[in-house]
Order: sequence, then C-alpha cells, then structure tokens
Amino acid sequence: MAKAITVEGLSKAYQLGDFGTGTISRDVERFIARIRGKEDPYLRIGETNDRATKGESDIVWCLKDLNFDIEQGDAVGIIGRNGAGKSTLLKILSRITSPTTGTIKIKGRIASLLEVGTGFHPELSGRENIYLNGAILGMRKSEIKRKFDEIVDFSGVERYIDTPVKRYSSGMYVRLAFAVAAHLESEILIVDEVLAVGDAEFQKKCLGKMGDISKGEGRTVLFVSHNIGAVEKLCSRGILLDNGKNIINDKIHKVIDKYLALSVKSSSVAFELMAKSPAEIYKVGIFDINENPVSEVQIMSKWQIKIEFIVHEEIDNFITAIGLSDSFGYSLKTTWQPKMHFKPGRYLATFVEDRTNFALGRYFIHASIAKGLENIQFHENAISFDIVEGNNAVEDTLLKVESHTGIIIDQMKYNVIELHA
Repeated sequence: MAKAITVEGLSKAYQLGDFGTGTISRDVERFIARIRGKEDPYLRIGETNDRATKGESDIVWCLKDLNFDIEQGDAVGIIGRNGAGKSTLLKILSRITSPTTGTIKIKGRIASLLEVGTGFHPELSGRENIYLNGAILGMRKSEIKRKFDEIVDFSGVERYIDTPVKRYSSGMYVRLAFAVAAHLESEILIVDEVLAVGDAEFQKKCLGKMGDISKGEGRTVLFVSHNIGAVEKLCSRGILLDNGKNIINDKIHKVIDKYLALSVKSSSVAFELMAKSPAEIYKVGIFDINENPVSEVQIMSKWQIKIEFIVHEEIDNFITAIGLSDSFGYSLKTTWQPKMHFKPGRYLATFVEDRTNFALGRYFIHASIAKGLENIQFHENAISFDIVEGNNAVEDTLLKVESHTGIIIDQMKYNVIELHA
C-alpha cells in the first residue's frame, strides 16, 4: 500500500525565554551556520522536553528523531501525556511550522483542525467563514458551493449561519470548523483535541464521520485525543510520544497498553510532604488480604487499599475517600469513611473490598482527604492495578465491558488506626 506520510529524523527545538543566545557574537555564529546549511551549534546542548523538571539549558527538544510511516487509508491515533509533542508534530505535518531537522514526505492534500476557530474571522458570518476557511484549506469556490448545504447540515448551526461567529459558543465554533474540514476532499485529515469542546452527541457524530472517511473513502486520518476509548474505537494504528520521542508505533491496542504502562505505579506510592495544609496524604498502597503488596487482583477475590495520612492540626468532620476508574477514565466506584474527629498525628485508613466483580483490565485508584465538603488534597490516578482471572472467577464476570454508565457509591469496609513513630 502507498505511503501517505513518511517522517525521517524529525526534530523540533524551541528557545525558552527571550530569543537570541544572549550575545551578538553567538547570534552571528548561529546565523552563519544556518546560511551554510550546517547544524545550529547551540542546539547540541538542548535538553529533553520534560516540563516537570527544571533544566539547565534554554533550548528544549519538543520532538527528537522521530521516524515513522503512515499508510494511505490508515486511521492513526497519536497519544501521549500533555507536553509529549503531539500538537507540535501535527503543526509540522500541517506546515504551520517547520522542523529544525529531518524530512517529511506527504502525498496528497491535508485538511487540519488544530484549534477552535482556526481560519475563522470573528466579524464574518458563519456563511462567509465557510467560504473563507474552505479557501484556506484548499477548496475551490465551486466545491464549497456544491457542499455548502451538506456542511451546514452536518454542523447543526443552520439558524445562526448568517450571524457573526464572534457570537458563537466554542462548541458552535468547533462544529462549523470540523464540518468544513471533514467535507474537504483531501487525502489526509488531521484532528487535534478540539472535539473535546463539543457535546457528546456531536463527538459521536464526528467520530462516525472520521470512521467513514478512513474506512469508507480510503483517506488517511490522524487523530489526537486524551479520550482513549474514542482513539481505540476509531483508529487501527497508533503512535505514542513521550517527551518528544517516539516510544512505539504499532497496532492501537498495543500502543494504548504501552501508554497506560507509563502511568503505572508500584504496589504502593509515597508522596512528597508539603506541610502547608491541615492534613496530607503520605502513602497509598494496594494489598491482598494477607497484607502483601500487590499490583494484580484476582477477579472475585478479597483485597484492600491502605491510605496513610498525616494530620497537622485538629480537624472536625474529617473524611478519607477513594475512587475507582477504568483505563478509559470512566468513574466506576467511590467510597469514604464517615466524618470523624482527628487530633494531630499519623493515621492509616484501610478500605477492604470483599468481592471484585469488575471486568478484566487495568484500573486506577484516586485518593482524597477532605474537611466536610471542603477538599484538602486529591491525588488522581494515585496508583494503578490490574484485575486478572483467578481460581474463583465466574464465567459471566469475565465478559469485557466496553463502557460504563454512572458511579457506584458503595461503603467498603474501613478501619482507621493511629500510627506511632
């Protein structure tokens, strides 16, 4: 099959803070290197784009040595944590910005939707912006005119089509922008996280349209989203980025498993103590009924979650709570101990689950402490674990569950004891 996109040695570096190297002589040296076609001498000291750490260089590599091919007609999900380089990659592929090093070969026209309202003029009406945005994306006037009614019908904003878009909500913006991009007869469609702005009905409609574009029309789709369920449903292949580097390029289920593995903690995790609040969580761990730390829980088995927390000042109506969600981010269960009075000290709260009846797969524990309705501290995805098949498994509980609705509020058995140094 023909390749739609070929990327070789792609890198992108950004200068942090003020532009320039700090001295005229270094700027001249950089300029001479560029006109001679040589590498910028100051890029050699650039650092990996890890936003969570403080670096020593003012140059960071948002992308570093990416190499991959995308076949024509593939639906490819590009996933990764915030700051991984996903949007930068899409901007380079859309020719909005140029790479620092490397080459890109693209076969066919590209329609991209990277930000809400891209290519829209706020003073123009929706009708005028369809023609403007369509022209920016490479559509001829006759093509836009022929597809105008179809675009308006898909967007669902017909009543406001002659109203200036500055009066549109962000959801209406993205509806119209996606409708134009999706109806452009391009060979490649690039969509960033903008669909998160739309409502559930429109997101479903967009995913269906992208599925038709990829499977029915044989066009290539690049889709960036933090909604792992949507990515898995739409895409056949995936690319995982982490700190600007390509971790894996494979079938989508393998890429998602690798992505989730990046977030996996050990059977227990300790948090840095800040001592700036009346109380704080110190440790969260998962254990079997024999007090052994575990990262896997057998289905239908008994297990427990332990939260170690420190109280710095006397607190009334103190609550310790946990939540459980699946790998797609759906909240499944939440529970908490009743309001209690605590004096300063170190405590251990234990929540015991007598019967695990969720589907096989990866799950995440959220831990929080609160004073009445006032939240003190919340750790999302504090720890993760896998529910696996066990000896006590019942056949009908092994069915895969694709989606969950609602949250189960359930009081697990709990116990709180004070720890002594």
